[in-house]
Amino acid sequence: MRNPVETIKPGDIIEIILRRRWYIIIPFCLSMIVGICFVLTAPKIYTSDTLILIQPQRVPEEFVRPVISVDLDSMINTISQQITSRTNIEKIIGEFNLFPKPEHDKIFMEDKVDAICKRISINLIRGRRRAPADAFSISFKGKDPKTVKDVTNALANYFIIENLKYRQERAIGTNVFLEDELSTMRKRLVEVEQGIKNYRERYMGSLPEQLETNLRILDRLQVQMGEKQESLRDARNRLAMLENQIPRITGTQTPTQPVQPGIEDSTDPVQIKEQLANLKTRYTNKHPDIIRLTRILADLEAANKDGVESPVGVSGLNASDRRQYEEIKSEKKTLEADILQIVNQIKNLEKRVEDTPKREQELLSLRRDYDNINETYNSLLGRKLEAEISVNMEIKKKGEQFRIIDPARMAERPSEPDMNKLFLLFVAAGLGIGCGFVFLLEYLDTSFRRPEEIESFLELPVLATIPLVLHPKDIRKQRFNQVLSIFFVIVSFALLASFTFISLTGFDLAGLKGIT
Repeated sequence: MRNPVETIKPGDIIEIILRRRWYIIIPFCLSMIVGICFVLTAPKIYTSDTLILIQPQRVPEEFVRPVISVDLDSMINTISQQITSRTNIEKIIGEFNLFPKPEHDKIFMEDKVDAICKRISINLIRGRRRAPADAFSISFKGKDPKTVKDVTNALANYFIIENLKYRQERAIGTNVFLEDELSTMRKRLVEVEQGIKNYRERYMGSLPEQLETNLRILDRLQVQMGEKQESLRDARNRLAMLENQIPRITGTQTPTQPVQPGIEDSTDPVQIKEQLANLKTRYTNKHPDIIRLTRILADLEAANKDGVESPVGVSGLNASDRRQYEEIKSEKKTLEADILQIVNQIKNLEKRVEDTPKREQELLSLRRDYDNINETYNSLLGRKLEAEISVNMEIKKKGEQFRIIDPARMAERPSEPDMNKLFLLFVAAGLGIGCGFVFLLEYLDTSFRRPEEIESFLELPVLATIPLVLHPKDIRKQRFNQVLSIFFVIVSFALLASFTFISLTGFDLAGLKGIT
C-alpha cells in the first residue's frame, strides 16, 4: 500500500496524467462541446446605452432668475416614472413591434409592459460623491441589436421631450399660480384702498392731518363768538333803552319793581303765556310784570286779528324809533342765530379734535394692512414678471436642458450571457471534473507502482524485479491508444479554440435563424 507521507513529485503527477489521460480528455471534450452548444443555441441579449448631459440654463442667473428649482434626482425619477408608464411603454411596444411572434398574442399586456420595464435601466452619473448629478445614462436590453438601439434612442428622445414639457408645465403652472395670487391680492388691495377712502370720506374733518387746521378754525370761531357776544350785548342794551322810553311816550308809569330775570320781549304768544302762567303762580294780577305781559299778549292777539305785524308795546313810538326798534330786534335775532351756529361749530370742532387720536390709530391700522398687502402685491408682481420671462426662456429652450452627447449604437457583442464567464466556467468544469476523477481513482487505487512502495509496506528489502513483457497484440493496442489520445488531445484543443473564437466574436446561431 502507498505511504501517505510520501511526497509526490512533478514527475509522478505527469505520470498519473498520462496514465489516466482519458479521464481528463473525455470530460474536457464533453464540457467544450456542451459549452459550444450552449453558447450557439442560447438566446443572446444585446444592450445599448446612451449618455445624456444635464446642461444648465444658457442665460446667466443674474439676468434671469429661474422660477423652477427642483432636485435633479427627483425630477429624473419623476420623468423616469412617466417614461416607464404603461401608456408610454405600450406606445413603444407598438412602434417597434417588440412582440412580433404569434405566440406573443397570448401574453397579457401587463406582462409585456413589465418585461419591457425590466429591460430599461436609468443610472445617474455624479462627478463626486454626494454631488448633484450632472449626467445620466439610459440602457435597454433585447435580442435584436438594431431594435435595441432604436428603442434606446427613442427613450432618450422621450426623456428630452418630457423634460421640456415638464419644465414648461412647471413654468406655466407657476405663472398661472402667481397670476391667480396676484389677482386675489389686487382685489384685496382695491378693497383696502376703498376702505381707506370710505373711512376718510366718513370722518372728513377729524383726520390727523386736519388737526392743525381744526385748531386754527376753532381759535377763529372763538374770536368770532366773542365778537358776536359783544355785539349781542350792545344790541340788547340799545333795545332796552328803547323799551324804557315806551312808558314815558305812552303816559304809563314805569314799573317800580324790576323785571324778573329771564323775562324778555317776545312775539311768540305761546311763550308769553307760559311766562305769564309762571308769574301768576308767585305774584298777584297787580304785579307789574303780569300787567305788562298781559298787555303785550293782548296787543299780539289784536295785531293777529287785524293781520298787522307790529311790535308789541311800540305803537306809541314814532316811525323813526319804531324802525330803529325793529332793526335792533332783527340784529339781535341774527346775532343770536350766529352765536348758536358758532357754538355748534365749536362743539363739532372740539369733537373732531377729541376724536383725532382715535382716528389716527384707526388709520394707522388701515395703512398697516394696506402697506402689508401692497408689499405682498409688489413682490408677487415682480415674481410674476420673472415667471413670464422664465416661461419665454423655457419656450425658446434657453433653460436647463438634457443634451445627448453619446447616442446609442448597435451592439456588436451580446451582453448576456457573459461569454468570458461562460468560457472560464466550462473550461474549469471540464478540467475540474477530469482532475476530480483522476484524484478519486488515485486515492482509491491500492496497487504498488515502485519497489520502494513494497519495501516500505513489507519492511523487507527487494532482491530483484521482473520487467513487464508485452505481447505484440498489447503493443499494437498501446500504440493505437497513444495515437487515439493524441487525436483527442488535438480535438480538445480544436474545441477549446472554437469555444474561444465563439466567445470572443459573440457568434449567434439563433440570430442566423432570424429569432428575435
